[in-house]
Amino acid sequence: MSSHTLIPSVQLHDDFKTRAHQALGDGQLRSNFRSAMDSLMSKRAAAFSDADERERLRALGNSIRARALSKLPDLLEQLEQNLTRNGVNVHWAETVDEANAIVLSIIRAHEARQVIKGKSMVSEEMEMNHVLAEQGIECLESDMGEFIVQLDHEKPSHIIMPAIHKNAGQVASLFHDKLGVEYTKDVDQLIQTGRRVLRRKFFEADIGVSGVNFAVAETGSLLLVENEGNGRMSTTVPPVHIAVTGIEKVVENLRDVVPLLSLLTRSALGQPITTYVNLISGPRQAHELDGPQEVHLVLLDNGRSQAFADSELRQTLNCIRCGACMNHCPVYTRIGGHAYGEVYPGPIGKIITPHLVGLAKVPDHPSASSLCGACGEVCPVKIPIPALLRRLREENVKAPNAPHPVMRGQGSKYSRTERLIWNAWRHLNSSPLLYRGFLYLATRLRSLTPGKIGPWTQNHSAPKPAARSLHELAREHLGDE
Repeated sequence: MSSHTLIPSVQLHDDFKTRAHQALGDGQLRSNFRSAMDSLMSKRAAAFSDADERERLRALGNSIRARALSKLPDLLEQLEQNLTRNGVNVHWAETVDEANAIVLSIIRAHEARQVIKGKSMVSEEMEMNHVLAEQGIECLESDMGEFIVQLDHEKPSHIIMPAIHKNAGQVASLFHDKLGVEYTKDVDQLIQTGRRVLRRKFFEADIGVSGVNFAVAETGSLLLVENEGNGRMSTTVPPVHIAVTGIEKVVENLRDVVPLLSLLTRSALGQPITTYVNLISGPRQAHELDGPQEVHLVLLDNGRSQAFADSELRQTLNCIRCGACMNHCPVYTRIGGHAYGEVYPGPIGKIITPHLVGLAKVPDHPSASSLCGACGEVCPVKIPIPALLRRLREENVKAPNAPHPVMRGQGSKYSRTERLIWNAWRHLNSSPLLYRGFLYLATRLRSLTPGKIGPWTQNHSAPKPAARSLHELAREHLGDE
């Protein structure tokens, strides 16, 4: 399999509404998601059958994450000190360009040509595969779902199950076309086909790359969870291991990891625990039989400090990337992950992406929600996602030149006309004289009401004043008595 077949396409940041409408018209896509989401919601409900235990665990998870964030600068320094003591090379990157430059420098220092990568959403933020491919370096995804979407030149559509938008028949056709194997819809055979390709690549790779689920400051350890064993292969077989993660993934100690692991696995897939829990505290020692000879950790900011600086928006960084909010979201379930056009889809994507790329790039994300509250109810660390969406909507319509902006792209949906209308509405409802005059004219001139009022009337009837106001009807009623 040649490396050029694995270069991922870069999705253009076109209009979210256009992509959403296209997804709504794709019957197969909606069927795939509906089936998958129903299964995931049922499994989570079964895994948390004891409601009291679930809420106690959620409260504990929220407390652990909030405590870690309250000490974030100090914990990051402690993490670096202990990792360095353990023999891990720690690198800091403010932007994705800096992170990619660090990864490239390590690869070039080892004259590497092949990279095998475990599942990592931060590497997706970096578009690492594309960047390395441009330099003639093959970067192959080893997670089965990631391998499938990479083979089809797509981005993941879910943070836990990247290929959830495809059914077995679609994967079978893809493997037949790209790998030249016999067409079969047997899931076990499809998985074995992918594993045969990947098994060889693990031993050929010069460098292994992974994400990090939790970085433990107390011990200087990197914790990874997975179900396929590909993460363990990626981090132990190649001679060099590069881990990439966001700065918010740090926790204070190993005790904190236990409840977070229980919340993560049960919320994501309804499992009591994942098949593999990997704890990496350094490179291979002289007395050890396996493991990499060199370990690097790249800590990426990429807008996270912006969220951290605001006491309310900081709660966004509590996320443990379980995907439960997506699985229960009525919007995500109907349009899928690719409609969002960014790395993180669904409810968590709508509150974190504006910090990563700026509100101006994703102005419609905060509004792509019914605010039903399902995401907040199922979040294992109790992130108030609906409240954060409302806050981002406020930031979206603030004047672009407002003092002390809290985030990039603030005011991306600001409209002078809309502001004038709301100011007029405020004056109208604060002046009894104006209000009575408006009611009188509105009821008498109701026939002049326009039939089209912007996007609202695409799916709704235009509001039309009644023939008589409530005040008039009340006066008439009281007079009759």
